[in-house]
Amino acid sequence: MSKSGRGGVPIVGLDIGTTKTCAVVATLSASGLDIIGVGEAPSSGLRKGVITDLEETVRSIEAATERAERMAGVHISHVYVGVTGEHVTSLNNRGVVAITGEDREVVRNDVTRCVDASKIIDVGAERQIIHALPRHFTVDGHDGITDPIGMSGSRLEVDTHIITGGNSFITNVLKCVHRAGLEPAGIVFEPLASSAATLLSEERHVGVILLDIGGGTTDVAVYSGGGAVHTSTIPVGGNILTSDIALGLRTSTAEAETIKRTIASASHEDREQSDFIVRTLDGRTERVVTRAQLRAIVAPRVLEIFRLAKAQIAERLPRDIMLAEVVITGGGAHLFGIEAAAAEFFGMPARIGVPTAIGGLTDAVKKPEFATAVGLVLFGPKGDGATWHGSSRTVFGKIAVWFGDLWN
Repeated sequence: MSKSGRGGVPIVGLDIGTTKTCAVVATLSASGLDIIGVGEAPSSGLRKGVITDLEETVRSIEAATERAERMAGVHISHVYVGVTGEHVTSLNNRGVVAITGEDREVVRNDVTRCVDASKIIDVGAERQIIHALPRHFTVDGHDGITDPIGMSGSRLEVDTHIITGGNSFITNVLKCVHRAGLEPAGIVFEPLASSAATLLSEERHVGVILLDIGGGTTDVAVYSGGGAVHTSTIPVGGNILTSDIALGLRTSTAEAETIKRTIASASHEDREQSDFIVRTLDGRTERVVTRAQLRAIVAPRVLEIFRLAKAQIAERLPRDIMLAEVVITGGGAHLFGIEAAAAEFFGMPARIGVPTAIGGLTDAVKKPEFATAVGLVLFGPKGDGATWHGSSRTVFGKIAVWFGDLWN
């Protein structure tokens, strides 16, 4: 396909976040994907993953893609768009079909029919299926099969992770993309993209929790046995930490954001320094604050994010699901001590997730805050449940008939 990145045609991921919009441009080389351009722009048109200001979001998309174009030296026309927010929900379902091919051998059409059967759920007129991700297949009672094509049997079953989103929310995101002069190549639920960029195959099999802590939301993805078993969005992110710091230290939001990004960051060099200076709200005076005071403000909110994620996982997943590790990514992964705090809270090893399996401008994107944008160029072209649609601008009136092409 022309949008696959082959022959130098760029693949572009567009992460429209609460605090920043990021565009990543990649091309497909003999060794894999090479990042050739990155563009960022401040974003203030979203709140917790939902568009609140169309024009502001359009300007942010235009600025980010223009900067990525200049760096990459290519024209951007199609983008894989990340979506998130509380309107996105997930569930696990099963599809069953009879194997009807010659000699009762499973063919691609059987697999497609089986996955389609798993998508027969009541989502309501106001929602659509974004992804239907096959986790494993069963042929005549023999389960745990990742690729059943060519196997013989009479009954094919599939366990599928299905992700749905609100039509109006997705429409508004794509409306902004169109107004910025771009065509969506597909839409991807953001924790799937972050997982594609940061998780190892072994982690997906043994069981892993991914927490992508962004500005307005925290995306959650749980993998076990090689496939996604739970995905969701928590409406709490790094911005609320900024508000807590501003309130707790009685300073401005701008000053609190600086403190979060420097003093509270794992990259801050002056670790031995126990005190730091904070400007008051009017900006005219300063006072000394200790790191202990800052930790007392930040730690409860971080633990709240962990508690919300753990409660969701405990509610949605069976108790026999084995989990072995926690991976933290997104801008919130820079908080000092968050890795150790996650390991203690969840009772399992934890690490910081950065994009891997890429070449090119790796120094520019091998940071947690680029996990979603990089993951979009890794996940999107595979067609693993990404929603594909035509380039017609009348798509907004036909949102209910969009479909997922699982096997392109």
